[in-house]
Amino acid sequence: MKEQENGDYSHVLKYTGLFGGVQGLSMILSLVRNKFMALLLGAGGMGFASLLNSVQNFSSQCTNLGISFGAVPRLSELYEKGDVTGLEYFITVIRLWSLVAAFLGLVFCIAVSSFVDEMTFTWGNHTLHYAMLAFSVAMIAITGGETAILKATRRLGSLAKIQVSTGLVSLVVSIPLYYFLFHSGVVPVIVLMALVTMLVTMCYSYRYYPLRLKVGKRLLAEGAGMIRLGVAFVLAAVIGSAAEMLVRAFLNVEGGLADVGLYNAVYMITFTYAGLVFSAMDSDYFPRLSAVSQDVEVTNQTVNRQIEVSLLIISPMLAGLMVMLPVLIPLLFSAEFLPIVEVTQVAILAMYMKVLTMPVAYITLARGYSMSYLLLELSYFVVFVLLIMLGYWQWGIYGTGVAIVVAHVFDYVLINGYAYWKYGYRCTASVLRYAAMQVALGLAVFVLTCLVDGLFYWIIGAALTLVSTAYSVSILHSKTHLWKSLLKRLRFS
Repeated sequence: MKEQENGDYSHVLKYTGLFGGVQGLSMILSLVRNKFMALLLGAGGMGFASLLNSVQNFSSQCTNLGISFGAVPRLSELYEKGDVTGLEYFITVIRLWSLVAAFLGLVFCIAVSSFVDEMTFTWGNHTLHYAMLAFSVAMIAITGGETAILKATRRLGSLAKIQVSTGLVSLVVSIPLYYFLFHSGVVPVIVLMALVTMLVTMCYSYRYYPLRLKVGKRLLAEGAGMIRLGVAFVLAAVIGSAAEMLVRAFLNVEGGLADVGLYNAVYMITFTYAGLVFSAMDSDYFPRLSAVSQDVEVTNQTVNRQIEVSLLIISPMLAGLMVMLPVLIPLLFSAEFLPIVEVTQVAILAMYMKVLTMPVAYITLARGYSMSYLLLELSYFVVFVLLIMLGYWQWGIYGTGVAIVVAHVFDYVLINGYAYWKYGYRCTASVLRYAAMQVALGLAVFVLTCLVDGLFYWIIGAALTLVSTAYSVSILHSKTHLWKSLLKRLRFS
């Protein structure tokens, strides 16, 4: 039992680190690519690329049916049972629905291209540019289906390789095209990257599960549950996008574009940084949880271990980030953004709540309760928008940071309370113990940032971060083969 427990913790730690590292590398590649775009295309070219990408993402979101997410629970369950026949049959269902989504995306993008051109440009005719995006939208839909297959069948190494290789190819392909074609290279880069991602993903997926495409009403009917869950996930994402749009519109009206920019920087730093740890949730944790979602005891065990490892990894990172913000903000942006240091330090506290909430929220998705998930997400975003408004009216831009924290506390109570009542979820004593220690250290760092300046700020901040790190490492060492794995790697390096 002890060996099995250690293996479970080691698995979570391994893949949280793997996908966190991959996410970090992808962020670096993206920063390098954006830097070259800025140099080669200028602000106008970057704006044009941003506009096209937003249209592509919107079209994909409207037509992809959420297959990359909705297909995972059923497929994971079949994989866990070892039902090879059922697994291969449902993979056929996924691939058929992916083609349907690709066709919908193709038609939708072409149909709205003229309308979008009229809405976004006052000069020239860019209808053809938008119409050409239809091919990328269709390829994204096919990629989504193959990605779901790899997730559900635990091909996690392949997923990591795909993400890294496509990021590298994006950098290598885009720079020459921008250099030689200037603005005319934007659309080819978008389409080529969708093509490369699709082909690489298919290469890995077809290696494990060769293409056996069939067509029929029965196959389409088999995917109904998958589509319901997928569409609910997409709608939740749309609601989230709408909430963020409302927040930015409100800040623009009440304060101006400067406040919108400051808020956007706060949001980006807080959530992007934490995303290094949360990136493993979709690829590894969700398929594992889906496979055992009908067993209450195993579900609780899976959720609590994910919370423990994620909390222990992210807490020292959050403490260090809070301390280092006065140095990082000017480096990442400019001295103009120094006013967001205090706001961001407040907002970072919300990530402690998020790491305690997110694994529990996945239970609803793993069970396939699409409407419940949608209503829970809607409740959170309504409260989030209202709190941002109240916070800004009360304390200005600083109030938005406070609002983000309060909204995540609300989300924690809502999600955990619902899971306790509906699914029999029970938080373990170890989760509460680790959370109490790390949240207390996080609050201590926050108080430090408010009350102390100068040399003592850096000494005490470094000390608290080291305490948080030492606590996490000691717990992870006791629950995993951490030292043994590190020593083994060092011997072979």
